[in-house]
Amino acid sequence: MRIGMGQLLVEGGEPERNLNRAARMIGEAAQQSCDLVLLPETLDFAWTHPSALTEAQPIPGAFSDRLCQEALRHNIYVCAGLTERLNGRNYNTAILINPQGEIIVKYHKINLLGVELPFYAVGQTLNVVDTPLGKIGVNICADNYLDGLSIGHTLARMGAEFILAPASWTVDYSITEESDPYQEKWVKPFSILAQLYNVAVVSTTSVGYVVGGPYEGKKSVGCSLAVDAGGVRAQGTFNEFAGELIVADLPRPVRSEQGTAIGDMLRRKGYRFDELPQA
Repeated sequence: MRIGMGQLLVEGGEPERNLNRAARMIGEAAQQSCDLVLLPETLDFAWTHPSALTEAQPIPGAFSDRLCQEALRHNIYVCAGLTERLNGRNYNTAILINPQGEIIVKYHKINLLGVELPFYAVGQTLNVVDTPLGKIGVNICADNYLDGLSIGHTLARMGAEFILAPASWTVDYSITEESDPYQEKWVKPFSILAQLYNVAVVSTTSVGYVVGGPYEGKKSVGCSLAVDAGGVRAQGTFNEFAGELIVADLPRPVRSEQGTAIGDMLRRKGYRFDELPQA
């Protein structure tokens, strides 16, 4: 699979500008012969921006329709994060759109940070979908924290060969490329899943300064990441100004184990199911 990681400038409370930028990134990915383009988390209003509380759209709706039209126009899969209004609540949502412009996966983020809870409700389902590119599972950002890695384990158990994660990786304004904190925070959990299950884990994050909401003054710094069992396949620039498309060519993983055979495989690799956490 050739994946374009669309590291996008996302401006708080500016959905039209953000969606226009996303549309251009989708077109650029298609020009580079990508099969799929992965865009950041909550790319409409930006993560935890207060405007989403009153202006979020349903899915299907105006914002998702725009992305569906671009997928159809460019004959490409699109995975992207949006804010969804559903049954009186907002959700931090990721959608996967096929080249026919149809939404084939819709996922609500489960491992919400404490500061997110006033903005989004907790998701309740996980999905893996069969596509000509492979079996694809979708989650979002902190779902891949070490303490939330059971979500990735479950997607792998469901047969995912690729796990796609729109994200908004945010750090304090003083953090620079020289003090990159992401090796332990992101490369490690991605590598755990990739090496245990032979899956590819890909996450694209936004760039830009955070305006509005609980993280105002912090910055999203890119560093989008693609990891498989062979290691880091591609990584975006670590910089708040690094709006760019990173192209990763990922071989389709071969996953022969299913059901309890997965447990047998994990035991052979030394994974322990019978230990309580150390006090």
